[in-house]
Amino acid sequence: MTREEARTILVEMTTSESLLRHARTVELVMEAYATKLGEDAEKWAVAGMLHDADYQAYPEQHPNVIVNLLRERGEDEIAHAISAHYTHWGVSYDTLLDKALLACDELTGFIVACAQVRPQRLEGLEPKSVIKKLAQKSFAASVDRDEVRIGAELFGVDMKEHISFIIQLLQQYQLELQLQPQTGAQV
Repeated sequence: MTREEARTILVEMTTSESLLRHARTVELVMEAYATKLGEDAEKWAVAGMLHDADYQAYPEQHPNVIVNLLRERGEDEIAHAISAHYTHWGVSYDTLLDKALLACDELTGFIVACAQVRPQRLEGLEPKSVIKKLAQKSFAASVDRDEVRIGAELFGVDMKEHISFIIQLLQQYQLELQLQPQTGAQV
C-alpha cells in the first residue's frame, strides 16, 4: 500500500484536525525510525498514519475496522502492528514494527501535548521536561503512562534518547504541524 492510498483511507474516516495531525506525527516518527533501523520506511509510515484511522468514525470498533480493511488488501504486517498498538488488547508483539508503533504512538502524542502548552512549542523542549510532565498525572491525563513505558521497553530504547529522537524529528516539521514558536515567544 502506498502512502497516497493510505492517506485516502485516512481522510475518508477522519476529519478531526487533531487526529489528522496525530496521524501525521506518528507517520513521520515511524518513517524516521524505519530509516534509522534499515526497515521498510514506506510500510512503517503507513502503519503510523493509519493506526487510529477508524478511531473517529468507529470508536467502539477501533481498531478492528482499519485492521480488517488492511487485511482485505493483503497488508497483514501493518494490520497486525495496528491491532497491537495498545497492550490491553492482548495482541502479541512479533515484529520490530509492532514494537515501534506501540513505542511511538502514545509518546509522540504526549510530546505534541507538551509542545502545545509552551510558547516556544518544540524549540528548546528537553527530554527531562517531557519526563517530568509524564510524572504529572493531571497533565494530558488520557495518555496511558504504562503504554509509554512498556512501549519503550519492548522497542528496546532508552526513554531519554527516544524522547530526544521524536522531538528532533518533529522540529523538522514544526511549520507543517503548526508547532512553531508563537510570535514573540522567547526561544
